Amino acid sequence: MRVPLSWLGDYVDLPEKMTPKQLHAALVSVGFEEEDVHGGEVSGPVVVGQVLERTPEEQSNGKTINWCQVRVAPEGHLAADGGADVRGVVCGAHNFEVGDKVVVTLPGAVLPGGFAIAARKTYGHVSDGMIASVRELGIGEDHDGILVLARMGLDPEVGEDAKTLLGLDDSAVEINVTPDRGYAFSIRGVAREYSHATGAVFRDPALAVTPVEAAGFPLTVSDTAPLRGRAGVTTFVTRVVRGVDPARPSPRWLSSRLALAGIRSISLIVDITNYVMLELGNPIHGYDLDKLRGGMTVRRAEVGETLVTLDEHLRKLHPEDLLITDESGPIGLAGVMGGAATEIGDTTRNVLVEAAIFDPVSVARTARRHKLHSEASKRFERGVDTRVSAAAAQRVVDLLVELAGGTADTQGSVYDVSRPADPIDLPDGFIEGLVGVEFTRDEVVTSLTAIGAEVASVEGGLRVVPPTWRPDLTFPASLAEEVARIVGYDRIPSVLPVAPPGRGLTRDQKLRRSVARALADAGAVEVLCYPFVGEAANNRFGSPIAGSVPAIRLANPLDGEASYLRTSLIPGLIQAAQRNVSRGLTTLALYETGSVFLPKAGVAYGVVAVPPLGVRPTNEVLAQLNASIPPQPRYVSALLTGTAVAKQPGREPRFFDWSDALDVVRQISLALAVEITVRQGSHQGFHPGRTAELVVTIDGSERVAGYAGELLPAIGEDLKLPHRLAAVEANLDLLIEAARIEVEYVPLSSFPAATQDLSLLVSVAVPANAVLGAVVAGAGDLLESARLVDDYRGTGVEEGYKSLTFALRFRASDRTLTAAEANEAKLAGVAHAEQLFEVTLRD
Repeated sequence: MRVPLSWLGDYVDLPEKMTPKQLHAALVSVGFEEEDVHGGEVSGPVVVGQVLERTPEEQSNGKTINWCQVRVAPEGHLAADGGADVRGVVCGAHNFEVGDKVVVTLPGAVLPGGFAIAARKTYGHVSDGMIASVRELGIGEDHDGILVLARMGLDPEVGEDAKTLLGLDDSAVEINVTPDRGYAFSIRGVAREYSHATGAVFRDPALAVTPVEAAGFPLTVSDTAPLRGRAGVTTFVTRVVRGVDPARPSPRWLSSRLALAGIRSISLIVDITNYVMLELGNPIHGYDLDKLRGGMTVRRAEVGETLVTLDEHLRKLHPEDLLITDESGPIGLAGVMGGAATEIGDTTRNVLVEAAIFDPVSVARTARRHKLHSEASKRFERGVDTRVSAAAAQRVVDLLVELAGGTADTQGSVYDVSRPADPIDLPDGFIEGLVGVEFTRDEVVTSLTAIGAEVASVEGGLRVVPPTWRPDLTFPASLAEEVARIVGYDRIPSVLPVAPPGRGLTRDQKLRRSVARALADAGAVEVLCYPFVGEAANNRFGSPIAGSVPAIRLANPLDGEASYLRTSLIPGLIQAAQRNVSRGLTTLALYETGSVFLPKAGVAYGVVAVPPLGVRPTNEVLAQLNASIPPQPRYVSALLTGTAVAKQPGREPRFFDWSDALDVVRQISLALAVEITVRQGSHQGFHPGRTAELVVTIDGSERVAGYAGELLPAIGEDLKLPHRLAAVEANLDLLIEAARIEVEYVPLSSFPAATQDLSLLVSVAVPANAVLGAVVAGAGDLLESARLVDDYRGTGVEEGYKSLTFALRFRASDRTLTAAEANEAKLAGVAHAEQLFEVTLRD
């Protein structure tokens, strides 16, 4: 909202030589945000000039300039800068003629942006000043040509001070008006707020108008589709003014104030309606009465109806659109924009003035539906004073009579079903408890009375009826905010909260961070993906077995293609990889730790009613709310694609595969100090034969904690990813539960190790990891490490069998082992494996 200082001073006492900075400071103190300052930047000699000669001259660069002789002072008088009365000026614009009166900035003038004017030689002439455009003067954005005063309806004397003529000596402050304070989209509202900030005397312009009773104009309100149970219109006032002269220009004070407030002057009648809208905050619309067919009806649109609005666009109307109609059909979108059929024009002689109050929700929906945001809709969406319409209509009538030569008619209509605001009970001590500052009862009553509320004492507190221009005041907390604002935010002390003493991170938090840090140290990059995925992605990765996976569907998804909460982290990692590959990053190691949502089949979630604000829920309600939330375990997932080892001279590249996924599992295992058993597994989203099942033991029971390996090749092909995808996904909460509470540290032995190789023949159906586990269990404490080094199937090995070779290392902590002791331990391991599986020691 732009607020010209001179206009504001009509309704509230301002200090002499008030500056925009001072006004901004006052308005900031009552909760507004300062935006900008407009106008007031022009200084020095700026005068009205008249073009005496205009000679076009084509230049070598192809441009044509005008060498002009301009009178800048009455003949025989000195100009405002003390120079001659006729000046030679070079001008590049062509939208003026000899005889036109223009604005001339003489040497010594300074324009917005610090642009100083001086006599200078250009295009072979000395330009002794400049003919200015509205943009150069800072009163508009039009830069297509210079400002011709006759086109503004002005015919001043040559040499007159153009700063006073155009209001250039005035300035306006711009403030940001929040959606809950729509009353401040008016000079009336800002003047009242300045009064609150400074104690200056406020004069309500609405009370300076005495509405005249009018009747006889046919008006029907037929809102057959109210939104949210609320009618689309609560007040509708019409007045008639006859015999106006549309050719009369807008007076200088009116057009200059509008320009400074950011509204372009159009015509006298339209300027008057805009002026009153800015002054009182109630949008006004004027109709050419002679173009109306019969009376007016306010109703919702019918299917198939259309309307050509003032911007000459054909609008296809929606059944929720509230319309102004006559016997010919729609003539306006209520609260948004009028129709072209009844537009005020050069032939208008009789005007119907409309001032109404429309429902904010209805106006907002219509404006958004038609992408048609106007000054009117901006105000109606935020709420307009329900008691100002009659005064606004009368103010327009008075100005049309005064400025346009019209005659006020007794014909009109008044429809008013508005009701007073509901009273709010404000208990004693409520404000102190909410704001944290003690206010006296007198301060509370004085503050609420100052904003226009009616305050009465009742048992236990106050009963407050908010003013009609404050629809945002609906509950006690909103009144508390007003008291704090009016008394002054400086009364609220700035107190830094003291962090309560704690014990640092929990064990689970430390372990989760250890996992994330370990993966980052290993070269992976952490990503945070959206928790919303499509149904197909959940079905593929949410369960190792193909079929429907229970998932939570969002009631109002941001994207219809991702309308479910994720049951796996892998789909998000795949999307991140796809986005990076599309930008040329083909080698990726990504990981994420985060929650997944795993609802139980047959359980309805999210059906418990949420308790009201400001009321602490009981333990039973909290239990019901917690039960209505699906389990949300934390997972850790990683995705690898591209080259694990880049191509080098003499060496081919090696691409990430299942073995790298198992390396990620080992990093997680080391970070948590948890034993993860890796064995052959299957998952519908992973490659058959290249999938490992991750198993941990908790309280003696084996639990599947996740999967690792390579994803199905078809997934990468469908997404046009160039390489295979290696992936890991594990239930991090389950891994932490299985982790040792205390890690045992074994001292290093200073005695040498004894190494043995072991080759066993076993059926190909027996997993190598199972055989290794049996050997380790049987070999005893002397076995320090054991690993598989070869899996041979071929010549010399019977079909259906395989030869597994293990490298064993034995060590004692108190002595040097003999070869016999190492061999005995090895054979003990073989014997244990023979008991479990049909293995044969191979020579």
